[in-house]
Amino acid sequence: MFWGKKKSEVVAASNEQNVPQSETTNSVKEAKTWYQKALAALRTDIRDLWKTEGQLVDDVFLSELYASLVRTDMGGTTATRIRDSINTTYRSRRIELSDVLNVIREQVEQSLKSKGASLNRAESGPTVILVVGVNGSGKTTSIAKLAHRLTAQGNRVLLGAGDTFRAAAVEQLKIWSDRIGCEIVLGEHGADPGSVVFRTVQRAVAESFDVCILDTAGRLQTQSNLMQQLEKIKRIIEKQIVGAPHEVLLVLDATAGQNAISQAKGFSEAAGCTGIVLAKMDGTAKGGVIVPIAEQFGLPVKYIGIGEKLDDLSEFKPEDFAAALFA
Repeated sequence: MFWGKKKSEVVAASNEQNVPQSETTNSVKEAKTWYQKALAALRTDIRDLWKTEGQLVDDVFLSELYASLVRTDMGGTTATRIRDSINTTYRSRRIELSDVLNVIREQVEQSLKSKGASLNRAESGPTVILVVGVNGSGKTTSIAKLAHRLTAQGNRVLLGAGDTFRAAAVEQLKIWSDRIGCEIVLGEHGADPGSVVFRTVQRAVAESFDVCILDTAGRLQTQSNLMQQLEKIKRIIEKQIVGAPHEVLLVLDATAGQNAISQAKGFSEAAGCTGIVLAKMDGTAKGGVIVPIAEQFGLPVKYIGIGEKLDDLSEFKPEDFAAALFA
């Protein structure tokens, strides 16, 4: 990915050749590969609790199990529910690792059930997708991956480079658009992002694009003036297309841990987020943060970023996540 890379590295990355696989093959392969890899750390963590063939379920064991679960960032609520379920069923009995993993899988699946969702689409006219997130979350790269995915599905995609505060962000998105083969609306460095958004949506309507994806500047959820700017951008979109934006996707860094919950809260309040793209899932076992975010905010995880290539964006499937987690 491009976080912190020089212009020469960005250009080099843009010249890589990438042969797309079929979506079905990609989805199955990616899900199995990432889920099993990333959650191996959790399995190892829990396995450390087994000093003998069977582990006695007592207060010490339950406390250590709870701590292991919380370290995955799945949150205290789900960790408590798992601990209490094991306590109720196995108290004062010996339990095997496989039994614990089954309970965890069932509870995670229950927490995420109905949280997976397809991309919202407009009934007519262009589907407008507003993408938000903090600096360094993987937002620009996630936009490129989503644009590539939608273009490959036969959609005419128009990008709006609304992150006018960072010249590198505009440059990166332009490189990606050239590589993907989709159109882009640019703004000068330091220009009003609202004007870029306005021109992009205006062109999407006038030229009958299928999808319009709008980038925004990275910002912290605590920066009230910049969060108010997001509200203004949303109003600009709504005035041009009734019911738009149809999606407000929050890009979260999977390594952000519990801070991702604070981000979800702040951006949801300001921008009315409708879904999450969980980026950088290929190098972390911290993906458990999906669970508390889904539970607290009702936000479905729509996509996960599982690698550095354009094809490395997978639809999130709660049942696959729970099953492969502890397969």
